[in-house]
Amino acid sequence: MAKRLFDILCAGVGLLLLSPLLLVVAVWVKLDSRGPVMFRQERVGRFGRTFRIHKFRTMRVDAPALGPQITIGDDARITRSGRWLRASKVDELPQLWDVLRGAMSLVGPRPEVPRYVALYPAELRALVLSVRPGITDPASLSFRNESELLARAADPEREYVEVVMPMKLGLAADYVRNASLMGDIRLILATLGAIKA
Repeated sequence: MAKRLFDILCAGVGLLLLSPLLLVVAVWVKLDSRGPVMFRQERVGRFGRTFRIHKFRTMRVDAPALGPQITIGDDARITRSGRWLRASKVDELPQLWDVLRGAMSLVGPRPEVPRYVALYPAELRALVLSVRPGITDPASLSFRNESELLARAADPEREYVEVVMPMKLGLAADYVRNASLMGDIRLILATLGAIKA
């Protein structure tokens, strides 16, 4: 209950304070390339229920037809505005709305697309999906350079499924087992520090 109240308070205040920035970014995305301002994608949330996550669009509108679901290195599908939005993590800010509406939390395992969740071992799937997914978590911090890491792999998709995803899943499981409000606050501060760096 305390976690949900914390989420509502922080997400509400965050959206209010950041509304001028969100408006400027929305205009920039719209002027920079053809397509919608928002990127919406089906992800798997708490108890395995799917929901649509919101981000500022950082890739060409036809990106799904031009390459894999994962982003690899200096992906040519990323727009000019998208490069800065991804580096600064500002593209993730619309997820404050997903937190406010109850689909996500500020801190929790990052939500995956259904095709990757289907590969989770059953026992870890139940554990990781027992909580709301989050905007940040330990895996987000550990794999901040994930796209660059995958770019160095001979087969990026296989590297993600066989190496990166299991490591992220292990970090997510550890988070769920040891979650606390103070731990969440520390992770939020660490995330803000990593963005500034």
